[in-house]
Amino acid sequence: MTELPVPRGPLTPDRPLSDLTWLRVGGPAEWFFQPADEADLAAFLRDLDPAIPVFPMGVGSNLIVRDGGIRGVVIRLGRGFNQIGVEGRQVTAGAAALDAHVARRAAQAGVDLTFLRTIPGAVGGGVRMNAGCYGVYVADVLVRVRVVTRSGELMTLAASELNLRYRGSDLPAGAVVTEAVFEGPAGDPDALERKMADQLARRDATQPTRDRSAGSTFRNPAGHSSTGRADDSHDLKAWKLIDDAGLRGARQGGAQMSEKHPNFLINTGTATAADLEGLGEQVRKKVFQSSGITLDWEIMRVGEPAPVSQ
Repeated sequence: MTELPVPRGPLTPDRPLSDLTWLRVGGPAEWFFQPADEADLAAFLRDLDPAIPVFPMGVGSNLIVRDGGIRGVVIRLGRGFNQIGVEGRQVTAGAAALDAHVARRAAQAGVDLTFLRTIPGAVGGGVRMNAGCYGVYVADVLVRVRVVTRSGELMTLAASELNLRYRGSDLPAGAVVTEAVFEGPAGDPDALERKMADQLARRDATQPTRDRSAGSTFRNPAGHSSTGRADDSHDLKAWKLIDDAGLRGARQGGAQMSEKHPNFLINTGTATAADLEGLGEQVRKKVFQSSGITLDWEIMRVGEPAPVSQ
């Protein structure tokens, strides 16, 4: 067995991950590391055997961990990485800060980052996936990020270096985002609070927010600009394609495509990761048969399937 570096933060073998994902499924991490701070993370990655894979995990809001778990080291940032500060129109947030908390703290200071209020997740994942809502994307407001590379090097990268695009970026392979700086337009704090309240009401009216889901399951199959904006004149909605294929409410085991919003894959209470991913693949197959369009997953699927019983 390869010997791992000894960090200051907790390093736990065979840590179950199902309780850390919004879908509540998945096997264990071979190793689960919670760095004490940025220096602890950098030293650990510097001394870690380069052959050992690393997976940075956020709050598990957009993730299916397969039933066999994840080999290597899963890194999850915690309290040492969730600070939020505001100076002028710039908001600095640790990668573990929840998007919703960043939006609220910014609004209180008169900075409009309200699009983050209804995005389920944390800053690190939001940067990596160029998260967006209501026509605004991380790419529109991101100034720079701090990362720790797989080799343990601390780097500051300008937003322009990340090639942010629809649900994607070019962060260095294996890099862990530790902090991001945003700059939003000025706004009246009370008006921004009302705007966020309206967004929450709209979300709750159209999405299954009380069910176990991971947000939108599939990307909208449309042309998008480099910042992630859709060309509305040619915009196709994944939910409509799923609905037209007769898959609203479709089930496999304990997994279901939501009756309320058919692009939401939900765990009705007994689903395995295999149920969820299997249903998603069935939806992709049937939507292609129905429309000729191949849906791309928006939910990240990681790890290995459960071992096959002999």
